[in-house]
Amino acid sequence: MADKPSRSQKNFGKLDRDGFIHRSWIKGTGLPEHVFDGRPVIGICNTWSELVTCQFHLRDLAEYVKRGVWEAGGVPIEFPAMSLPETQMRPTAMLFRNLLAMEVEESIRANPIDGVVLLGGCDKTTPGQLMGAASVDLPTMVVSSGPMLNGKFRGRDIGSGTDVWRFSESVRAGEMSLADFLGAEAGMSRSHGTCNTMGTASTMASLVEALGVSLPNNAALPGVDARRKTLAHLTGNRIVELVKQDVRLSQILTREAFENAILMHAAIGGSTNAVVHLLALAGRVGVPLSLEDFDRIGRDVPLLVNLMPSGQFLMEDFCYAGGCPAVMKELGAVFGREALTVSGFTQGAIAEAAEVWNREVIATRESPFGPSSGVWVLRGNLCPDGAILKPSAASPDLLSHRGRAVVFETIEDYHARIDDPDLQVDATSVLVLKGCGPAGYPGMPEVGNMALPPKLLAQGVRDMVRISDARMSGTAYGTVILHVAPEAHVGGPLALVRDGDEIVLDGPGRTLDLIVDAAELARRRTAWEALRPPPAYSRGWAKLYVDTVLQADRGVDLDFLVGRSSADVTRESH
Repeated sequence: MADKPSRSQKNFGKLDRDGFIHRSWIKGTGLPEHVFDGRPVIGICNTWSELVTCQFHLRDLAEYVKRGVWEAGGVPIEFPAMSLPETQMRPTAMLFRNLLAMEVEESIRANPIDGVVLLGGCDKTTPGQLMGAASVDLPTMVVSSGPMLNGKFRGRDIGSGTDVWRFSESVRAGEMSLADFLGAEAGMSRSHGTCNTMGTASTMASLVEALGVSLPNNAALPGVDARRKTLAHLTGNRIVELVKQDVRLSQILTREAFENAILMHAAIGGSTNAVVHLLALAGRVGVPLSLEDFDRIGRDVPLLVNLMPSGQFLMEDFCYAGGCPAVMKELGAVFGREALTVSGFTQGAIAEAAEVWNREVIATRESPFGPSSGVWVLRGNLCPDGAILKPSAASPDLLSHRGRAVVFETIEDYHARIDDPDLQVDATSVLVLKGCGPAGYPGMPEVGNMALPPKLLAQGVRDMVRISDARMSGTAYGTVILHVAPEAHVGGPLALVRDGDEIVLDGPGRTLDLIVDAAELARRRTAWEALRPPPAYSRGWAKLYVDTVLQADRGVDLDFLVGRSSADVTRESH
């Protein structure tokens, strides 16, 4: 450890009234006198909750981290942070990602800990915890909760979310009975853990490995696998060493680390949600990262991992095939092999030690599962600050498309009219949804993958071009254009689209344009401004969020949270 007193010793090492207070009250938890001799104090930031399958087992996992910390000569102290159950929170878990980040940041900074292990898993939990920790910049490691086991229904594997969307469309098309739909429900989630597809939770866990802030194999080991407990124990060992060596999060989260995360994201066919999370995290550590980086860096990386929603298999299969280290190996020299990791090994050393055990799941770059994957970043008069599209989840014949808009002003408008047999829509139409961006919803919900009109489903249509300022679930698929910026609520061009307007998507050319002349758009803007509603929130978190949230191209963080404020606290509490 550095020569200066550790953060924890500023509380526990004083032989005065303040030291008495700090030591005495925490001794009430059962800690003996000798643990205050200067050994590292490790905070375990736990988002355990019974509201979410993803993190239901984290209390158990925390005990294994503690074992490792004690064994390495540290003192583990567990503390809670709010859980963000993706499937339960309303109006959307994304509304609370930044609140979690604030809680984690201030909990770490205010308390006498020298390093921290983040226990999380559900979609917004991992980025929220990392954003908060990055703004403090202590030695930090992540232990993800791990994916659930493969879902099972009538003799075949089914995937979290992905098959829900598929089954739902089949019911709407009259091809699947409601009884069968509900029968699949029981087999979807067979254990605790995150979604077993390459949804947002598994994507973020994979990117945690690519960023270098977890031990190898963190992403793919199932939540119920004993090896995840071993990984937690070893993390407890390692975080003590990081504190002694004063290896801080900012030394790991470098520009090279973020480039590696983008490369991994492309290779695994990762969730589009990762874009806003990585942009926000980069903003916390001061690493320059732009929307275009996702397209430019990932453009030549093919789809190497054959997982739903872009492929066939599930996270349990990915684990047995070799997981993220095997993907790093297949990426070869393009992956930043000199990047440091919290394990003490470079990414190159981790990749060299890896093997691919199943070529049906992890392919070679020479014979990939799909072409250049990643994220396409679109620009045009409909999205001057950008929009994104996931080509590996889209229909190739729709990636270049011209069609007339069918506009829904709000999500309620969409729900009220989408099933109407008289809705003026055909297979060439472009569905446009407004009012679902960061400020407008608020929270930017996962509603961008709009279900198709039943009358088109009955005709065999299974995909259409859809455009919104919303997000979509990482488990979803389709030719869905997301994160349109600026959003409609703040006056972005999306607000001006009307039924029948022609929209042109040129995916390969990365453009998205509204074919309406400038004079007409100016008239529409004047009318829109005159009808602009007053603020919807007058107090609380929602008001703070709406008043300060950044747009999708800047990561949807709050403007005053960008950057970091160090770990220093100079004043005493008594």
